[in-house]
Amino acid sequence: MTVRYSVAVVGATGLVGSTLLSIFQERKFPIKELFLIASEQSLGKKINIGNTEHPIYPLSSFDFRQTNLAFFCVSNELAANYIPKATDAGNIVIDKSSFFRHYPDVPLLVPEVNINDLIHYRNKNIIANPNCNTIPLAVALKPIYDAVGIARINVVTMQSVSGTGKDALFELRQQSAQLLANEKIQPTIYAKQIAFNVLPHCDDFQENGYTREEMKIVLELQKIFNDKTLAINSTSVRVPVFCGHAAAVHLETKDKLTASQAAQLLSHAEGVKLTTGRYPYSTPAGDAAGRDEVFVGRLRDDISCDNGLDLWVVADNLRKGAALNAIQIAERLIKNYL
Repeated sequence: MTVRYSVAVVGATGLVGSTLLSIFQERKFPIKELFLIASEQSLGKKINIGNTEHPIYPLSSFDFRQTNLAFFCVSNELAANYIPKATDAGNIVIDKSSFFRHYPDVPLLVPEVNINDLIHYRNKNIIANPNCNTIPLAVALKPIYDAVGIARINVVTMQSVSGTGKDALFELRQQSAQLLANEKIQPTIYAKQIAFNVLPHCDDFQENGYTREEMKIVLELQKIFNDKTLAINSTSVRVPVFCGHAAAVHLETKDKLTASQAAQLLSHAEGVKLTTGRYPYSTPAGDAAGRDEVFVGRLRDDISCDNGLDLWVVADNLRKGAALNAIQIAERLIKNYL
């Protein structure tokens, strides 16, 4: 008999939360009772899931004793304030915010990569879900790391506006229409025009000149690979795409691995879809959006470096980059520990 769980989705009305709800249905997640939680602004609203109307509960007054598994898709501030309340009430929490990612006793998990770390959820009953760039990069690079070692990663991420949220989607649509109509635009979500433009600016700038988003990639990959010596340089760019993140990755491996050998490795890697053929690449809009795989293409030997490899990595940032990864964590948690 299948055991079913009382599940809370905190941030159910956001992009990640709504994607989570869709994937629950797709994967037939074992839910006994589902509680959708959001801010007071959503009070009175209902969300239809599988022909059932689910009311929205306010986070500020929700009693987490009603649930035993909670998915948090909210800001760092809300995660810091409410996740301890959820765990104190007996929940295991899978958190999409970045607040707990670097706690040494909280596992930062990508199931295809470091599933053995899941056992450490018992420390705090919290599992951190990595950044939407970190997840596909970890899936694509871990087979190479395990085979020959990686000395250095240089990555440029190209990130869609859905990573910022619903308001950013609206801003891109609005600016595009205004510019095509020869109207003046006024950026509100981003510092500068996003329509028909690229912004080398994702999240806040830090004292070292990198943005917070760029440093997330560095620190999270080091934690997931359990290798603080791994040298990583990152640049994150916001692009006028609605959904899907891409990354141009340049590797220097410790031992020699040719592009053809890397292709053989990746063709058998869990969660990876290797793109070959006349056009050996995938794109966010045309291929990755709505899909679960991490697409890898443009795999080639780096002509500037003896042990260099270049590759192109694409994934749906709302699915594998966020909601799907969280659900895969929960599925493995249920299978192995609950």
